[in-house]
Amino acid sequence: MNVVFLLVHGGLWEDMDADRFWTRPGITGGLRRKGGTVLAPDRLRHPPDWPAEAAHLAAFLPDRPVVVVAGSNGCSAAVRLALAFPRRIDRLLLAWPATAGDAEVDARASLAGVPRALLRGETLRGVTDDELATLAMPVGVLPSVPDNPFHQRRTVDSLRRLVPGCTELPGCPEPPSPGFASHVDGLLASIAGFADR
Repeated sequence: MNVVFLLVHGGLWEDMDADRFWTRPGITGGLRRKGGTVLAPDRLRHPPDWPAEAAHLAAFLPDRPVVVVAGSNGCSAAVRLALAFPRRIDRLLLAWPATAGDAEVDARASLAGVPRALLRGETLRGVTDDELATLAMPVGVLPSVPDNPFHQRRTVDSLRRLVPGCTELPGCPEPPSPGFASHVDGLLASIAGFADR
């Protein structure tokens, strides 16, 4: 597989990084064993907004198109990146997309100090539904199974309706949740299959 992957980890103003989200659960190493080149930068720790996240990630884009795999709140940063640099993103996989617009979840995030600018959004935080409908590269979505308040099924269903040609991949728990370990091989197969389509 001659693919460059840019992995965008989840988390929102918390102690999360690429190592904990992608490397320790075995995703980074698994994609490398499949022959992929893997870039897994840390996102900004306390960004002022989602465009700042996209600008930060843009510095890691190589000279050739990449397959972006984003997890949880990293999906918002990845979509902003894809909107800003559509020719540099070959494919976009939104895994366990974080749900926007849930008052209870947003209230918990606000109590944790997350600025309002990072909580705003329609289907995804930081992105309008009209913007999602303009994504022109192939987009896949991978649900959290089982769903939970932070990664709700309704978000996956909305993305499938809004994004032209969006395909759904088999779901699994998100890393680094305790139930994820038994799903690594299945997730790697899904990511590799999506990248090779």
